[in-house]
Amino acid sequence: MDSPLVSICMPAYNAESYIAEAIESVLKQRYKNLELIIVNDGSTDKTLEVINSFYDQRLTAITIENSGQCSAANKAFYLSKGSLIKFMDADDIISPNFIGLQVEKLNGNEDSIASAAWGRFNNNDLSTFKLNPESVWKDMQPIDWLKESLLCGQNMMQCALWLIPRGILTRSKLWDERLSLINDFDFFIRVLLSSNKILFTPNAILYYRSGISNSLSGLKSKKGFESAFLSTKLGTESLLRFENSYIVQKIAANQFQYWKYQFYPTDMELYYKCKKEIKRLGSSKQKMEAGGITKFLNSFLGWKLTKLLKIFIDVFYKTKKNTN
Repeated sequence: MDSPLVSICMPAYNAESYIAEAIESVLKQRYKNLELIIVNDGSTDKTLEVINSFYDQRLTAITIENSGQCSAANKAFYLSKGSLIKFMDADDIISPNFIGLQVEKLNGNEDSIASAAWGRFNNNDLSTFKLNPESVWKDMQPIDWLKESLLCGQNMMQCALWLIPRGILTRSKLWDERLSLINDFDFFIRVLLSSNKILFTPNAILYYRSGISNSLSGLKSKKGFESAFLSTKLGTESLLRFENSYIVQKIAANQFQYWKYQFYPTDMELYYKCKKEIKRLGSSKQKMEAGGITKFLNSFLGWKLTKLLKIFIDVFYKTKKNTN
């Protein structure tokens, strides 16, 4: 088997608590012909110190003014030399044979993308790790993968899952630097639809870290909400350009339905924009995701009153805490 150079592109922002594990999981790969390019995105903690504690000629690190994850990822790509590219977050871990197995799966195929298995671990405790099997864990056509993955709502497109030939990224274009929240939705729809096949690599395992309070997925500010809407619009438009079928229209409507629930009542402008998109696409019967007390309240109050009540309770307890 040929041993092409693999470039791992890792943006990092205030990742001092976990980036060492991410770096170690890359540098300890059994596959040796790789380079790790870390772009420190203006971190204000000790991220750079942690990075500089590693001495390996395969590791390149630069620091830039804080520009966002997409800009840092693109910068890492521009510095890369590999014919195969993997984007990886600074808080995740990959199994020791991850890259070698994906290289073997691709076997020189420049028009396919290798995927992988994944599971979550919580509170920095790897003993909590559990695989999260999905129906798309098999070799598939990209449009079929996307339809099956997205039909039931939000999906998993985490960047470290994929090993991507450079030529595919040339066709798909890189990360949209306007985006912050769910930037992977737009990006990986474009990337996958620029390939001919997705090749599943069952024994390549991504350990996905959950429970980080200030992680990108938790930044639901005005800017974050605007990014989520734009990424959803861009991603669904890419899907519809590729296949404007009833099922793709339903998937697109469901994506906007999910964010409609998230935006209410915090951002009513985006809420109404989502309603307009859903109407244009037909309709969506997807219900608001809920569990525990939220699911109980939703069953007889309805989702709008449930959300308003939860916001009132949160404000009440924050006010009470601040006055004590």
